[in-house]
Amino acid sequence: MAMNYALRPGTTQKVSPSGSSAATATAFGSQTEYVRIATPADIHILFGASPTASATAGSASIFVPADQPEIFKVSPGEKVAVIGTAEVSVTEMSS
Repeated sequence: MAMNYALRPGTTQKVSPSGSSAATATAFGSQTEYVRIATPADIHILFGASPTASATAGSASIFVPADQPEIFKVSPGEKVAVIGTAEVSVTEMSS
């Protein structure tokens, strides 16, 4: 079921990790409060200034299952790193 969180979508970036960690090319904008992550395959993500995602158990990376878009609270200037094998859509959102 789709949820409307009353958030305004902004810039969307695509990340294609191809099995190793890859980060968004551009840091989140100054008005970005949240990001929506959507992926057709299981991935792991990590937020930060220069993040490197890991699929290793016990790492700080967050598991995001396929076909289950999620919204995360972030800080302006951060990036997201992704590890997996699918193209990931990262949409900046603000209230």
